[in-house]
Amino acid sequence: MAHRYRSWNGPAPTTAAQVAVTTGTAIKTMLQIATPATRQIQLISWGFSLTAPPATTSTGIVELLDTDVAATVTAHAAAGVQPLVPGQPASLMTLGTGATGYTAAAEGSTTASRVHDVTEVPGLTAGGDGIAPYVFQWMPDERPIIAVSRFLRVRVTFAAAVSMITYVTWDE
Repeated sequence: MAHRYRSWNGPAPTTAAQVAVTTGTAIKTMLQIATPATRQIQLISWGFSLTAPPATTSTGIVELLDTDVAATVTAHAAAGVQPLVPGQPASLMTLGTGATGYTAAAEGSTTASRVHDVTEVPGLTAGGDGIAPYVFQWMPDERPIIAVSRFLRVRVTFAAAVSMITYVTWDE
């Protein structure tokens, strides 16, 4: 039986709530999951929400993709990769600033990627409210598999910064 995990783009909440993180105004990885050399994962679902609509006429892009190069991120602690069933073992995903984490400081130079989902978020003055949560769950026969030694990323590009909470759910 596979073990199911979820990770968010911030530290695991304890005495405070999950914190939304600014997207900035350039391409930015909000969440990255690094598969080790010994384990692939199968995606179950992912989603995001924004705390306010983009305040421009520009459309924002939010994409879920896997790449061959890591972004430099704030490293997740083991508690940041949460099992969805009590008593499951800790995830085997690689942790660290060049591995599983959130809020990229540098994107790296990706040379090969696979896009698993992408969505546009219309800016406020472009006719969109921009704040409806986005949730996507794959049908069992359509679930993407992320190969070993890859980097799954939730990556955004907005012309005006907004704050975002995002997550990914997978089976190991």
